[in-house]
Amino acid sequence: MRVPARWAPVLLALAAATGCGAQTVRMEPPLPDAAVEERCAALVADLPRTLMDADRVGVRPESELTAAWGEPAIGLRCGVARPTSLAPDSHLTEVNGVPWLSEPADAPTVFTAVGHEAYVELLLPPSYGPPAPALTTIGDLVSEHLTPLPDGAL
Repeated sequence: MRVPARWAPVLLALAAATGCGAQTVRMEPPLPDAAVEERCAALVADLPRTLMDADRVGVRPESELTAAWGEPAIGLRCGVARPTSLAPDSHLTEVNGVPWLSEPADAPTVFTAVGHEAYVELLLPPSYGPPAPALTTIGDLVSEHLTPLPDGAL
């Protein structure tokens, strides 16, 4: 699986899931400003208990800005930095009005919701199949909790 370098520490942590019975994954939380942190915390609080038929699992360190489901883990981080690969001519996939940047472009495993006041990353291992159900579920929450940027802004 090829993913952007910024996810390497997260992937290593997700791969090192531990626990006796209850799975816990390690994931570094983002460090957004206070306004974004508040909105992201509300988004994460509204995330479903199940995503792509995978149950929610614990995340360490605990953070109001991260969530994970299943094994292999689906990971979500709200309030991450703007993707360095995002450009005006980037190919974006729109799902229910939310634009998503897929990385890598040829075999995406990381999807970043763009065009809103905060960037939301979703690490979705290919073993879960087509990403549309997850992008729809998460995208609806992005639309509900994060203000869209003016047209054309990413």
